[in-house]
This record gives sequence, C-alpha cells and structure tokens, in this order.
Amino acid sequence: MQTIHHRIVIVGGGCAGISVAARMCRALKNPDVAVIEPSETHYYQPLWTLVGGGVFPKERSARLTSSLIPRGATWLKDAVTEFHPQENFLLTQTGKKIGYDYLVVAAGLQIDWDKIKGLKENLGTQGICSNYSYQHVDKTWEFLRGFQGGTAIFTMPPPPIKCAGAPQKIMYLAEDYLRKHGVRGKSRVIFASATPGIFAVAKYAAALNGIVARRGIETLFRQNLIELRAHSKEAVFQNLDNGATTVVPYQMIHVTPPMSAPDFIKKSPLANEAGWVEVDKYTMRHPRYPNVFSLGDASSLPTSKTAAAVRQEAPVLVKNLLAAMRNEPLSGRYDGYTSCPLVTGYGKLILAEFDYDLNPKETFPFNQSKERLSMYLLKKYVLPALYWHGMLRGRF
Repeated sequence: MQTIHHRIVIVGGGCAGISVAARMCRALKNPDVAVIEPSETHYYQPLWTLVGGGVFPKERSARLTSSLIPRGATWLKDAVTEFHPQENFLLTQTGKKIGYDYLVVAAGLQIDWDKIKGLKENLGTQGICSNYSYQHVDKTWEFLRGFQGGTAIFTMPPPPIKCAGAPQKIMYLAEDYLRKHGVRGKSRVIFASATPGIFAVAKYAAALNGIVARRGIETLFRQNLIELRAHSKEAVFQNLDNGATTVVPYQMIHVTPPMSAPDFIKKSPLANEAGWVEVDKYTMRHPRYPNVFSLGDASSLPTSKTAAAVRQEAPVLVKNLLAAMRNEPLSGRYDGYTSCPLVTGYGKLILAEFDYDLNPKETFPFNQSKERLSMYLLKKYVLPALYWHGMLRGRF
C-alpha cells in the first residue's frame, strides 16, 4: 500500500472543496494542500434549471477539473473509501493510505435514484425527466417541447436535498413555456412535495403561494413519490401523514430524487446519526476530531445545501482552519446564510436569502420577494461568472 502525507487534505473537488483549496493556497506561503476528487469534469449545477428550460445547452455547465485545481494544490484523482480520524489518515479506492495534519471533508451528497421504484431504469424515457442528472437534463427540455397537453407533475422528496428550490423552479419555467406556446389551457400542472408547504421562509412562501394561485398550479403537500409505472405513465405517491397511497396519471413528470450523505461518510466515525459529517454549526469544526472540518452538502450544517451557502461557509472555515493551525481560538462564525434564486418564469426571479433562523438576509435595497427581470439576469449571467472566476479562485 502506497503511503502519502499532506499537511491539508481536502476530500471533494466540487464547489466547496475547490473554494477552500483556492483560499488556503492564497493564504499560505508554502501550501501543502491535496484535493481528492475522482471526477474529471466539474459541473456548475445551478445552471441545470435553465438547461432544463431550454435556455442554455448543458455543455455550458461543464469544465475540466484539472483547469480548476488551484496553483499550489495537488490533485489526487481518486476516491475515499475509509476515514481513520483517530490516526489521521484515510484510505482510497486505488489502495493509497493518505495521512494528514488537517482534514476538510467537502464530498457533496449522493443521489439515491434507486429509492423510487421504476425511476433509475426509466429516467429519460416515457416522459420521466430530472434536472439533477447531467446525462438526462436535456431530456427535460425535450419532453417539455413535445408536451401537447395533459398532466405535468413536478416532485420534491423529503429534505435535505441540494438546492431545495430547484424542484419548483423548473415547474415555473415549464408552466410559463406552456402558456407562451398555447398549451396551458389543456394542461394540468401539479407540484407534489413531501414538504408541508411551498417554502420554509414565510416572506418568500407568501410570494410563491400567490404565484401558484395566480397561475393555476395545483399543490399536493406531504406527498412523497415512491413509484413510477413508466409504461402506464402513472406516479404513486404516499401521504406522509397517514401512509395512504394515491396514483396520479401523467404525460410528463420531473422527478427530484431522494438524496443522502455519501455511503463512505455514513459508515465513518465522522458521521452523525443522520450520516452527515458532524460539525459545529458556527465554526464548522468536528466536535470530536479538532483537526477535521467540513462544509457544503456533506456537512451537518443545518442550512440549505447550495453553492450560495458554500460561498459564505468557505471563508469562515478557512479563517478557522488557519487559526487552528496557529493554535489560536476559532473566531470565524457562520450564521447559516444561504440563497435560493427562485426562477419563476422566463425573465422572472425571486431572490431568497436567509439565515439559520429563516430570517431574510437580503443583499439588495429592494423587496427581493418580488419577481424581477434584473434578478433573473443575475442568475443567468452574473452568478456563473462569479462562480468560475471568483468563488473557485478564492476571490469571492
């Protein structure tokens, strides 16, 4: 077994891992940072809503991982299989033993396609689509363009999931498309969600409930998709309050699949009872292993799993990691800030921003619960540029 040691090991080369690596390489004179990431391609996943709505080709969301590894960091193209935090090392798929002084876990989450019966094998066929798969995201646009009327269902599983607003963003785009193309009058649009309401923050929920009512979208709350009968085009939902099942026929269904912590994290000593990397929600340091930190989707931070949250988490984690390396108190505090750019149609967006306590924490000096073209353009053009050229470079 090959043994390697790096001062700082970052598990995951997605949004969170690259952001932390870039900041650490900028902060340290002689960084010894390794990023463990098996994928050769990095995706800007927030763009997939617009890909599904036909605004962009999916290729616009992809970059080579090699082009994003910051100068001064080492990319280990590998996957972690085991953590041994008491001995400060981990094991990888290729048989390496990698030791560290400090560990940052930013491994994202896993999508559990097989938890809905009939989904995995039928995705991309029989009107079944999902913006949560790069391979199939363009099928959403294909099915939407070919929709001639009937029932279109948009589902949301029990949280946590990455970008909890995404399941309804594509619904608003689809409804807008059907209206613009004269098909809305013979269409039924349903939002079937396992959650008890449209959105967790009251201010934005009020605005979204108004949009849903105004546009004639049906809502089915506390309904969890458990099965797809692809050949008969039927969706089976379970009521989370009483266990009763309901069968709803459809012509098109956009499925947001269940998600969970990666299996190699769930079974590790780092995990909490729910399977996520256990951290203090303010400092992002592990309560039992003081040289271990975590952020992003893999962490237990009780906030939305979004790139916008990572943008605020990363500088706090880096500040605290640098303090730990100097044996100083951790002064960085993360307040749970996250953002959800809620696309509500072509050229319309509500920019939700809030903290741990679900209090709005807005950036702009106007009411962000109102649909605005300017905020849509922010998502379409400004945020991708800030992501690629700012956030992943450790500058934003």
